[in-house]
Amino acid sequence: MKDPRFAEHLAVFVDVVRQGSFSGAGRRRGQTPSAIVRQIDALEHSLGVPLLIRSTRALTMTDAGERLFERAQPLLDQLTDTHAEIAAFDGAIAGTFRLACFPTFGKRYVIPAIERVMAEHPRLTIELDLTERLADPVLERLDAVIRIGRLADSTLIASKLADQCRLLIASPHYLARSGRPGTAAELAEHRLIDKLHGADLLGWSDVGRTAGGAAAIGPAVFRCDDFEAMRLAARAGIGIAFLPDWVIGTDVQAGELIRLPLEDEPWNAEPSGVWLLRALAQPSARLRIVSTALRETIGTPPVWTCG
Repeated sequence: MKDPRFAEHLAVFVDVVRQGSFSGAGRRRGQTPSAIVRQIDALEHSLGVPLLIRSTRALTMTDAGERLFERAQPLLDQLTDTHAEIAAFDGAIAGTFRLACFPTFGKRYVIPAIERVMAEHPRLTIELDLTERLADPVLERLDAVIRIGRLADSTLIASKLADQCRLLIASPHYLARSGRPGTAAELAEHRLIDKLHGADLLGWSDVGRTAGGAAAIGPAVFRCDDFEAMRLAARAGIGIAFLPDWVIGTDVQAGELIRLPLEDEPWNAEPSGVWLLRALAQPSARLRIVSTALRETIGTPPVWTCG
């Protein structure tokens, strides 16, 4: 007999695969693991084939499960978009909007934007994944992701929210105590702040090449895995930081941090930006209103522009 809850059980199956466990899917859906197991059992019974190989250590998809997972994702996306499209006939935006972005950018700019959107559209819910990994909107069923920097080749559709520059900055009292470097090479004599994880995520090597070699920059005295903490360290006078303008632009505007435009900043010669990426050719109504709110929150030119 045809399963009348096939679409519901299909969505549960996709969540189980993505979360890697019944308990993870249960937490995401607000259900007990046993309830999730029953729904997967019902789906397998309806299809007549096993979808998951279950062990005490992990869940593994069967060949049938892999094919179903591959086919299910676009089907569920289409169902979600259809629901939102029809619901929009009464002028309301409803459903769940899923977005991933850098933690600091999300706290600074995304949350104020979605606060306005949710006030205007109370039937809209938001899932915001604050992460530094490259989230995949296809595999993770995200409406969009925000990526920052230079875009790699991708099948995703990108629109630029703003330009980005990387700035050397220090607090006034650090410069009064330690002196102001006149060239990039003189940074070897200064205390530096850097990112804790990642392969030179902030690009100190670009400054090093300007100075005649990465070794000319020297080791950092303070490393941290959070942009906001690095900003606070710079404001506290710990050393010189190399950070995106959207992190410290307002501090430069206020005079709390001083921009050091050494060598005319050749590391900013190549275009870099803040990008909103999606997988679907046509943006959903939810994505359009969130994108508009983001642009209004960021401003033109961006609110962090410090000249």
